[in-house]
Amino acid sequence: MKKRRVGSTALEITEVSFGGAAVGGLYRACPREAAMQTLQVAWDAGLRYFDTAPFYGFGLSERRFGDFLRDKPRDSYVLSTKVGRLFRPVPKDQIPDHSYVDPLPFALDYDYSYDGIMRSVEFSYARLGLNRIDILFVHDIGVYTHGVEKTKLHFRQLMDGGLKALEKLKSSRVISAYGLGVNEVQICLDVLHQAPLDCILLASRYSLLDRTAEAELLPLCRQRQTSLIIGGVFNSGILATGPVPGAHFDYLPATQNILDRVGAMEKIAAEGGYPLAAAAFQFPLHEPVVASVLTGTAKPANLARNLQLLDIPVPETEFAKYDPCTVVQKLG
Repeated sequence: MKKRRVGSTALEITEVSFGGAAVGGLYRACPREAAMQTLQVAWDAGLRYFDTAPFYGFGLSERRFGDFLRDKPRDSYVLSTKVGRLFRPVPKDQIPDHSYVDPLPFALDYDYSYDGIMRSVEFSYARLGLNRIDILFVHDIGVYTHGVEKTKLHFRQLMDGGLKALEKLKSSRVISAYGLGVNEVQICLDVLHQAPLDCILLASRYSLLDRTAEAELLPLCRQRQTSLIIGGVFNSGILATGPVPGAHFDYLPATQNILDRVGAMEKIAAEGGYPLAAAAFQFPLHEPVVASVLTGTAKPANLARNLQLLDIPVPETEFAKYDPCTVVQKLG
């Protein structure tokens, strides 16, 4: 599988990567055997960039990634995890509900400070059972997760200390790159205007359906030599399922406006002779600042099906047809 460089670093990652939320039990239980089988499908398909986080199953995803990767040659893959949350053990009846099924018995505290970042890395090493992490992402900092007032506090923590910790880890070659792992554009702009980042893992904001990143973030990333890793290319599933009853967009049931827009997109894909899901999966890779597209599932068959979408020809000229203005005209 082809690789692309991360920012101005020497690190290269595969154009398609595997994300670990689902193998941590997001929304539904993921037995260990299914997690290992899914990771093996990713490996066999040539994926060599793996992204996880302490938040995914409250440590469960990191443990499984470490178990799977431990016997692989260390220079044969790239691994990223995240910082910003610290975990403490609690009784089972006090485990918070963050949509993970059967997570490990911990509660979380947010900490984007220098000490918080350093402690988070130490805990991740222990959970992974590995001696190297290539990329660290500051996880879920911003209004989308914390609201306005708490974001001000967390942003100050990051600016005053957290970024210094990440830079120290990079300069001492503990990690090769660092950035943000978020679901929103504004916090990316806020940080990039004050500090350099090697990369940003951005979910759901650069897709056929949601172009929020296009106006300001993509140009700024080009200017700052910051790579994007794009997750959520199906926007919570609707670009894969189509506008079916119960379809979700941005983690919520899709509105009628979204259903109509996706219906118009399906017509464009049908006229072009390819499934909409193939265009959705391939779309971000036509932007040079994008280093990888992240896909994640806990089912081997689903991962294999998603990867097959890369083999379906979607002519370059087709992507212009999904411009929001064109889609609106199609609705008319």
